[in-house]
Amino acid sequence: MSKKIPKISDAEWEVMKVLWGNSSSTANEVIEVLQPKTDWKPKTIRTLLNRLVQKKAAGINQEGKVYTFYPLFEEDECRRAEAQSFIKRIYGGALKPMIVQFLQERSLSPEDIKELRSILDEKA
Repeated sequence: MSKKIPKISDAEWEVMKVLWGNSSSTANEVIEVLQPKTDWKPKTIRTLLNRLVQKKAAGINQEGKVYTFYPLFEEDECRRAEAQSFIKRIYGGALKPMIVQFLQERSLSPEDIKELRSILDEKA
């Protein structure tokens, strides 16, 4: 049985991206990466880290006075869970209507079409 992946907010996703980019990060390292692109206060980022630990999306190690945070799930696992949740909420769990809507609303390059055909051929 697989572990249940916790629901992660948009802000928490930003923090998780940093953790996925580095296998282990201190709060200050996460702050250094996020603050310039988000304008979040250090306290906000620390709160998000603590929430991720409480949700069991991230773990924490303590070595002396240094705390490091690390992801408890792979990025792909979280993406799959988020995609499934989205499809269930918005499309009632049906994948085809979502794909049709995205294909009708987006322009695809010939390379995109070729890649999608290849994926569909493998599924057939």
